[in-house]
Amino acid sequence: MIIRHGYLGDVPAVLAMFDGAVAWLSSLGRTGQWGSEPFSLNAARVEDITLWAMSGGMRIAELDGRPAGCLVVGAAMPYVPPASEPELYVQGLVVDRRYHGRGVGAVLLERARAEAAWLGVAVVRVDCYAGDDGRLVAYYESRGFTRTESFKVGDWPGQILEARLPAATG
Repeated sequence: MIIRHGYLGDVPAVLAMFDGAVAWLSSLGRTGQWGSEPFSLNAARVEDITLWAMSGGMRIAELDGRPAGCLVVGAAMPYVPPASEPELYVQGLVVDRRYHGRGVGAVLLERARAEAAWLGVAVVRVDCYAGDDGRLVAYYESRGFTRTESFKVGDWPGQILEARLPAATG
């Protein structure tokens, strides 16, 4: 697996990843996270992903020369309370369903930790959907994140989690 910087040419592949995730979640009756409409048909979602690609924070994981996952890091999202210290925020994470179970998400989250360490910040935060059975929150906990604050955007329940980096020695 290689991880490279994302660019505008990756927008269609990232939209397809989100479309696949939405279709899969919808097939399970789990539309609370991202709804049931494909991202590629939603102008606001297309704009968001395009802005991610232009932000400098998009990372693409490739397996067998094909995009397998996408991580976006940067500043905290505007709907979450600010951190009390410098941080790196995971703005987005999605894995192509064809690569489910191959550790793509875990590798991308490790990349976020490595970038935070390189920047000299001690915390990586992420927010996620906290509804339904809580599986997404449990996933982040299994990757070493701990719950901090719960929040709501309208009726959408969210959870902020953080991963603290080991203290630098030197």
